[in-house]
Amino acid sequence: MVSVSDAQAIILNLVQPLDYQRDTEVVDLLAADSRILATPVTSPLDFPHWDNSAMDGYAVRYEDVQHSSAEQPAVLEIVEDIPAGYQPKSTIQPGEAARIFTGAVIPAGADTIVIQERTRREENRVFVLAAPQPQEFVRHKASFYQAGTQLLPAGIKLNASEIAVLAAAQCPQLNVYRRPRVAIFSTGDELVNVEQPLQPGQIVDSNQYALAALVKESGAEPILLGIVKDDPVVLERVIAHAVAIADIVLSSGGVSVGDYDYVDKIIESLKAEIHIRSVEMRPGKPLTVATFPSRDAINRVSPHSALYFGLPGNPAAVLVTFWRFVLPAIKKLSGITEGCEPVFLKVRSHDELRSDGKRETYLWGKLHLINGVYEFHKAGGSHSSGNLINLAQTNALAVLPVGKTLIYPQEEVQVLQLSNG
Repeated sequence: MVSVSDAQAIILNLVQPLDYQRDTEVVDLLAADSRILATPVTSPLDFPHWDNSAMDGYAVRYEDVQHSSAEQPAVLEIVEDIPAGYQPKSTIQPGEAARIFTGAVIPAGADTIVIQERTRREENRVFVLAAPQPQEFVRHKASFYQAGTQLLPAGIKLNASEIAVLAAAQCPQLNVYRRPRVAIFSTGDELVNVEQPLQPGQIVDSNQYALAALVKESGAEPILLGIVKDDPVVLERVIAHAVAIADIVLSSGGVSVGDYDYVDKIIESLKAEIHIRSVEMRPGKPLTVATFPSRDAINRVSPHSALYFGLPGNPAAVLVTFWRFVLPAIKKLSGITEGCEPVFLKVRSHDELRSDGKRETYLWGKLHLINGVYEFHKAGGSHSSGNLINLAQTNALAVLPVGKTLIYPQEEVQVLQLSNG
């Protein structure tokens, strides 16, 4: 049994990111949201594109207004109005000014903007009532970004702010990594689909639905392979197919030590190398992590080595192990270069939190902002790995390390913030 930190290190070391030469595609900008940029982006445009005004006011020569005051204002002749989108016609001469609006091109000869609140206008003259600073409120060409330099690096997720930058830079198409393919199936004779009526001893396969939603959230493509009965022959066929078509395979159930837990034996028979068989955590102890060779089970040359996660069968354990181990693996595989590891916050606990201290323990609940400080509220009810009900509407996992049996109310606790919060 390995520690949680060792398990995370082993898993992330096993992940080989998608190849930027083989695993990319070109998408339109409107389809690029949440995709991972595969190659750096440059732009032929400077930002700003030209010297422009940051405020509504008057474009002037600083030397004409440097001694202005309310008692002795500089008086300038207004020679032009310059709205945004207009190309100035005039060159500002001594004693002249141009009325200008935010974002408009600064005319030749002018070097400073006097905001309108510091002026008084009378017909075609403006009185400057306070001296500005030199070059005040001037946004200089290329002061934000210089054409031809790197605008965005490869390996980042494209969110709204990056999309806005790319649109402004006139990048209509982008080279992004393809979405990782994640095969998902559940094992167990007792499982039925959500549409089927329950018979005595049966349970609904919630794991496959949860994992599909989590995989979609992560930006990957779920491939649903359904429920597989506890039949070694059928299970071997499904696993062989899964590792042939997917980058990552997620199975739930069948990885403990019961008479019907076949997963480990089958993946070994398919020449997989098992790196983890159990993890020192609660819930989620029975976790198998393995890699398959670059040739799949039917000897077809595969461009990747599939990473296999044999997750526990209990639904709470499935979710916790996904958040703790699978999500970071998907992030790294997808091409993200930084920030793949889970991020933990130190917050105040609202409730008493208990553990037997034997394994790293995860308790689910919700983060609340109380007087500017985050506070963890433990979900009510049982924190059994088989209890799925009180996981609804949670957004954080509190972590009690090995040896820690009690955290008092208002004491600090480390939490993993979840994407569904």
